[in-house]
Amino acid sequence: MTGPPPCIQEDGASKKHKNLALQDMGDRMATPKNHSVQKAFAILRQFRSRDECLTSAELSRRAGLPEASGHRLITTLTELGAIVRTPNGKCRLGMLLLSLSNNVATRELLPQASHSILCGLAERLNLIVHMGVLENDMVTYVAKVGESRRLSVHTQVGTQLEAYCSGLGKVLLAALPKSAFDAFLHDGDFVALTPHTITDKAEFRKEIARVREQGYAIDDREISETLRCVAVPVRDAFGVVVAAISVSDDAESMDVYRQAEVSDALRAAAQAITRTVYPSAVEGNDDRNPNRCAKSSFGIFVSQ
Repeated sequence: MTGPPPCIQEDGASKKHKNLALQDMGDRMATPKNHSVQKAFAILRQFRSRDECLTSAELSRRAGLPEASGHRLITTLTELGAIVRTPNGKCRLGMLLLSLSNNVATRELLPQASHSILCGLAERLNLIVHMGVLENDMVTYVAKVGESRRLSVHTQVGTQLEAYCSGLGKVLLAALPKSAFDAFLHDGDFVALTPHTITDKAEFRKEIARVREQGYAIDDREISETLRCVAVPVRDAFGVVVAAISVSDDAESMDVYRQAEVSDALRAAAQAITRTVYPSAVEGNDDRNPNRCAKSSFGIFVSQ
């Protein structure tokens, strides 16, 4: 009688080959991507400002699509309201995207999506990191992470502080349109919290101009005589400021050299947040369109 066939022992290479084959099979059996959806979003991502108007051919070319295919997708997007046609037949972003964006709570989404980035920044600098948004001319803290052995910062998520004397506030005020910023200046007096608080409106206007120029803000002992703070803007896919992040340290430690180091780290973190929350963000150095708009540090579009 013949016994059962002997077991065949697989060597490591055979097992690896089988595993790769099974993985490849699984990939092929996975839900396929809808390329039409990808192409439609590729078209929507080609608008580089909220009011930019482009022809169908320009949109298709930017998206890397044949003009006929692009035209069909643009027609569908127009029927849905994602794109609208101007009187001269050009395309611009439609109200559908605005109505969908209203369902996104920026105040909750931004801190959640950026939590790991903020934690990494706080750990790297060994300092407390805040994120804030502008609400009713006040800064509202929406995130606070990290610890500092040198400094005790008594802030809480959800609380507010004055915008005129804080790094976060200066960054957010610098992003306002001129009319809104002028209204803020005329709304009330600036109360001095320390001898370093800027209370003169003309001097404060110069301070905000410096913030716009350099791309970051400093709270130079304006809330507390023992505290300095550095803040930078967080932008959306169009370069418009939607929030600000900051780092605080004791005034002696936060000298000009430390400020430069911290501002660089904050900028890198802010860019990482933009890429995370707005993965379709257009890079500022994209020169595919010779007639593109130039963006300032605070999302103001200036025709070149």
